[in-house]
Amino acid sequence: MSDIIWPADYLPGTTDNYVSNEITAVQLSAAQVWACLADTTLWPGYYHNVADIRFHDGSGLQLSAGARFRFTTFGFPVEAQVLEFVPPAPGQPARIAWHGWVEGDAATRLDVHHAWLFEDLPGGRVRLLTQETQKGAPARELAATRPNPMLNAHQDWLEGLIRAARVQAAHLG
Repeated sequence: MSDIIWPADYLPGTTDNYVSNEITAVQLSAAQVWACLADTTLWPGYYHNVADIRFHDGSGLQLSAGARFRFTTFGFPVEAQVLEFVPPAPGQPARIAWHGWVEGDAATRLDVHHAWLFEDLPGGRVRLLTQETQKGAPARELAATRPNPMLNAHQDWLEGLIRAARVQAAHLG
């Protein structure tokens, strides 16, 4: 199975907070799930912890290579830029990753790398992996909270993404 590709400054174990969530679903493909993550207009319908999604470059509300966007999550107004954008293709996993940041001073600044991997598996299965590393005082606070709210929220995001892909697949087919 494939792994996330990490920038050196965000390697898990070297940052203030790190979470990893994974789910495998049957009767879905990487392309079907990809479509529901790449279209940010769908996010609020399946992930309760996101709001106010806007794109800076007027490119619409689809993720794409280099896209700059903004959204609110965990009460933080996150600015983000897509750094990795590899759509599904036969024999290779699909990948989306963005650098996100919250402006502020030493007590409020937050920097993250959030990466996604969608991989078709034998038997009509798809593997979804999302991992995020974070740096800054807010990240240290999240990491010290039990249960870790990032871990639970990202699991909700994955499960919602699977539900949304199933709805889309039923609607289209």
